[in-house]
Amino acid sequence: MADALLAPMQLGDIPLANRIVMAPMTRDRAGPGDVPTALMVEYYAQRASAGMIVTEGVQPSPAGKGYWRTPGIHSAEQVEGWRKVADAVHACGGRIVMQLMHCGRVVVPANRGFAADVVAPSALPCPVPVPGPDGTPQPCAEPRAIPASEIPALLDEYAAAARNAIAAGMDGVELHCASGYLVNQFLNPASNHREDDYGGSPENRIRFPIAVLRALAGAIGPGRVGLRISPGNPYNGMDPSDPAATFVPFLAAVRELGLAYCHVVDMGLEELDTLAMVRGAFGGPVIANNNLKPDSAAALLAEGRAEAVSFGRAFIANPDLVERIRTGAPLARPDYSLLYTGEERGYTDYPAMVAGEAA
Repeated sequence: MADALLAPMQLGDIPLANRIVMAPMTRDRAGPGDVPTALMVEYYAQRASAGMIVTEGVQPSPAGKGYWRTPGIHSAEQVEGWRKVADAVHACGGRIVMQLMHCGRVVVPANRGFAADVVAPSALPCPVPVPGPDGTPQPCAEPRAIPASEIPALLDEYAAAARNAIAAGMDGVELHCASGYLVNQFLNPASNHREDDYGGSPENRIRFPIAVLRALAGAIGPGRVGLRISPGNPYNGMDPSDPAATFVPFLAAVRELGLAYCHVVDMGLEELDTLAMVRGAFGGPVIANNNLKPDSAAALLAEGRAEAVSFGRAFIANPDLVERIRTGAPLARPDYSLLYTGEERGYTDYPAMVAGEAA
């Protein structure tokens, strides 16, 4: 089982020592100015044995922030903070890419600590409350619909964020196209009621996401750009019905860009084999995700349904997850009450296994 997961591979321009990817997870530990902290440096370095780490969602601009204490990549201080993270991961022999996450309409303004526009494809607020600074769910803000005339500037923000990520030492970037955030808001008819070239038909709704990926590829090269999708996921007010109608033309258009990978949150839909759909439309390397165990992850690789697999929660409590999989050691369970609070508690204080713990 472990051999398939531990085999090296290449994702675009990024070499991986194994096929075990650390999935992006919001942890709310950024410091003042949304700058990565020394604690974050330690957290990511502890998990550098992953074939590749995908960072927590990082806002490409102030308007992209929606949650409490999430980091950015649009200031010199943020770039320097992320450089310390990347250097620490590389010093441990790891690879790390930055997930670019613009929240769009999923914003509680109190989470920001500064004044910034709330923008979305349409002036439709997210119907799902979002935790505020004290963790209490609050209604999301009313967004402003982005006019077509402002989209080129938004694309420039994404491209600048990608260049900043590379300047910080990251091995690449992953565009968050899932979970009801800005790119997904353009893709989904529940949040996109536009009547211009960016709304209406699936061919129009995919136009902005494709433009963002093209901007990222133009900024840092397609071999350092991946994307994450979650077809059929209703999170943050998305319409989960008939995802293939949108994602097949989207991925078919993305295919020609020659990107490094597609990271897929498989929702286990009864009506759609999501991984098969992605394999057929995208054509490039696939990272499979969602509630995988080592056995089920290895089976996906053996069956040729994915080139790599990602684990989220397993990496929280098991900084040495790769070694535990290699030796068959038991996995520790995370304290879910400390996912978004606690500073070092529930973050950097999970121990590596001790000698003799392997099965």
